[in-house]
Amino acid sequence: MSLVLVAGAVAGGLALHRSGTDAGKVGITPTKTTGPPEIDETARTAGVNKVLVRRAQAVRLNDGAAFLRDVDPVNKKLVAQQKLLFANLRQFGFQSLRYDLLSEQFDQRLVEKYGPSTYLVGVAMTYQLKGIDPQPVRTMLGYTFTQKPDGSWLLVADSDMDHLLPRGSHQEAWDLGDVLVKRAPRVLIVVEQDQAKLAKELAAKAVSAVQAVSKSWPGGWTGSGVVIALDDKIVRGADYTVPKNAEDALAMATWVYRTLPGEATAMGERADSYVVINPRNRAKVDARTLAHEFTHVATAPYGAFAPRWLVEGAATYVEFLSMAGEEDLALDKYRKEVRTKYLVKTKALPADRVFFKDSNSSYPMSWLAVDYLFTKYGGIEVGTLYQELAALGSTQAARNRIMLEHLGVTETGLFQALRAAAA
Repeated sequence: MSLVLVAGAVAGGLALHRSGTDAGKVGITPTKTTGPPEIDETARTAGVNKVLVRRAQAVRLNDGAAFLRDVDPVNKKLVAQQKLLFANLRQFGFQSLRYDLLSEQFDQRLVEKYGPSTYLVGVAMTYQLKGIDPQPVRTMLGYTFTQKPDGSWLLVADSDMDHLLPRGSHQEAWDLGDVLVKRAPRVLIVVEQDQAKLAKELAAKAVSAVQAVSKSWPGGWTGSGVVIALDDKIVRGADYTVPKNAEDALAMATWVYRTLPGEATAMGERADSYVVINPRNRAKVDARTLAHEFTHVATAPYGAFAPRWLVEGAATYVEFLSMAGEEDLALDKYRKEVRTKYLVKTKALPADRVFFKDSNSSYPMSWLAVDYLFTKYGGIEVGTLYQELAALGSTQAARNRIMLEHLGVTETGLFQALRAAAA
């Protein structure tokens, strides 16, 4: 049984803060919201927007010169980084791409470094990967601009704001060095530029996993899978520098947002997830591991409130089912083992707060519970239950109400049913 840890409530995504002086705008909480008073803010916004529009069009039209036109030519390191970024972006195949200005951040140190016209601003990158994202999604960047003598604006840095950005920002696969992108039906793989063999292997596993989830998840799944397997230990919301993650985790499903947290809702609206593989355990990832993670991808749009035992139990349930190209597992034997090794020693379903602390027992127990639900109630009922819990199960009272409506038992009753079935 592969151990696949999934990030907590904010680990896979972003957290966007509202400006302390303008509650109607979404962005970074500033220390000062405006630059020097002599700046014509309307003209500045128009000028910077012109740069952002040009950069997005350059990617779509494969115009590298246009992409670099507004980059500070004196900063050779930045120019080289932007050239690499452009080459990376071109590989992903965007159906749509745009950059939207959010709130600005004033920093006197940067004014002293770049000059009085310095403009530090949060930017939302809104994009849709062709054949992958079901709708446009958003991630966040921070850009530093200065004004040229002719009145136009120049990009002088793209990392000054990184320490202020929400977790996962400016850590997309295209931000992290020279990458290779490989596509297969309903699959996109990202690896280091010299890892073509790995990309091919992962693509084959991912295709098998996508087909398995499509077949097994109640109501079917028509989405796609993104798999990122880079040498970097921090990618999007996945952090493999954390000791337990680094040692045990094989992969994480990191959230992708159609609206960033703090825009439409406090938690943001999820579109799907991208899977990030632990570079330390890359060789252990198989099609079943990816089927587990793609189940998280399939259920990501439901919401964030489903109990962890259901989230991980459902993913493990699909992971263990028959899969093309994979040997069938001895599930009857495993079911008995879980009952005798874990069920008899526990008093309740795994609680959210301790799930990953006791992962050796949490995963098997969660699988046993979901296996029981599928067997007793059927896939459609389980899928409907999952959707409602994920959307509305933010409190224990809400979870109890939803489970009673669908199953006639609460989580406590379900655990008792597992005990009775084992007996």
